[in-house]
Amino acid sequence: MENSTKIDPYGFREYDARWLYEKDIGLGGIESLGKGLGTQIINHTKKNNPRVIVGHDYRSYSEEIKSSLKKGLISTGCFIEDLGLSLSPMVYFAQFNLNADAVAMVTASHNENGWTGVKMGIKKGLTHTPEEMKELKDITLNQKFTEGKGNVKKIENFQQIYKENLIKNKKIKKKIKAVVACGNGTAGIFAPDVLKGIGCEVIELDCKLDWNFPKYNPNPEDMKMLHAISNVVKENGADIGFGFDGDGDRCGVIDNEGNEIFSDKIGLLIARNLSSQHKGSKFIVDVKSTGLFNTDKILLNNNCKTIYWKTGHSHIKRKVNTEKALAGFEKSGHFFFNKPLGYGYDDGINSAIQVCHLLDNQNKKMSEIIKELPNTYQSPTMAPFCKDEEKYQLVNELVKKVKEIKEKKIKIDNQEIEEVLTVNGVRFSFNDGSWGLIRASSNKPSLVVVTESPTSDIRKKKIFEFIDGLLQKTGKIGEYDQKI
Repeated sequence: MENSTKIDPYGFREYDARWLYEKDIGLGGIESLGKGLGTQIINHTKKNNPRVIVGHDYRSYSEEIKSSLKKGLISTGCFIEDLGLSLSPMVYFAQFNLNADAVAMVTASHNENGWTGVKMGIKKGLTHTPEEMKELKDITLNQKFTEGKGNVKKIENFQQIYKENLIKNKKIKKKIKAVVACGNGTAGIFAPDVLKGIGCEVIELDCKLDWNFPKYNPNPEDMKMLHAISNVVKENGADIGFGFDGDGDRCGVIDNEGNEIFSDKIGLLIARNLSSQHKGSKFIVDVKSTGLFNTDKILLNNNCKTIYWKTGHSHIKRKVNTEKALAGFEKSGHFFFNKPLGYGYDDGINSAIQVCHLLDNQNKKMSEIIKELPNTYQSPTMAPFCKDEEKYQLVNELVKKVKEIKEKKIKIDNQEIEEVLTVNGVRFSFNDGSWGLIRASSNKPSLVVVTESPTSDIRKKKIFEFIDGLLQKTGKIGEYDQKI
């Protein structure tokens, strides 16, 4: 079909590539992407035959996409080491374990069925930067391809090596009863085994692989998935519930009473737990995360510093790396543990292990531990539709608007804006610690809106109403995926 070589340029996103298959990309387009990536890897590594780790997630079309991607990579001279069915963190781990030159993981992560994509990286433990994505887009669309002779080697039994590495030295003393939910995504053949391996009693929920995702999308920010986990936790009197996304790099958490704990709060609890053994450490959090990191007494007493940075697994990973931070936390459930706790990349199962260790270290239930944090009222992550070609420009205009409101001292729920952070969209905060965020989504045609208030649920809602008012006035906003 003539459509097969098609590539929608908007599929080259901030730090990975995602398309609706076959609407926006065909197999010929995927092969060109492989040629572009292979050329880029050769240019960066200065090797004629760099070794590239490749894996794919469990979607009906992922293997055929991987096959076309490999064809493109081989034509440039890359030596492929194919792990077969994988999680993204398993592919990242393989780069260290097998000492390879680059990685390419075929996944659209938590995007709905129909989406495909590639997460890729050259430097160990890191994924592409926006600059590298621009470079890849240029090489691919303008066909500036290198030619060479590559080959493919199948790596057998790597799933076991990856699982054993996660379990090693991570055993817990307590018997923790954990609900492990995978939304029928790829994590289903990994997470239950690993958590049993460290000593948990595991109750499996939707761990059978089914690429139709019959219940809901495997996405730990999806309320449907969280409610399902909550019910099973309560029915079984479990200590904790974990929800993993489609490619296993994110983890959502439900406490023993069935309440969802937003991942930024889990991050804060883990940071507190780590700070006493690792005094003077740095933590990186994304701009969607709770304001409590800045004021937390335990972190401050242990001389730890928190830096708020751009949302997105690639941005936070890189910041953890350059700042030599101990860990990084993203509200979407990506957690990054640097040495000595991990290799710096995001692994949802390793995040769940750290939560189990948090429970193992304290003689308290999860609901009691979370109550030790100051109470704040947080919105879920809300995504109103906005065209890819309009979203960044629109956010720039909203940044100006918010700055103007601050300068004019216009009040929102009787409060003036005290601080404006523009490292990623616009995050504006008030004197009482309340804040709101508007940014462009890195991987979908939408904006991202989050609000939080330590004062009241009403204030949280008033900040959202203010943001929604600004957005509606632009006339460029569609439906929200979820709303408060």
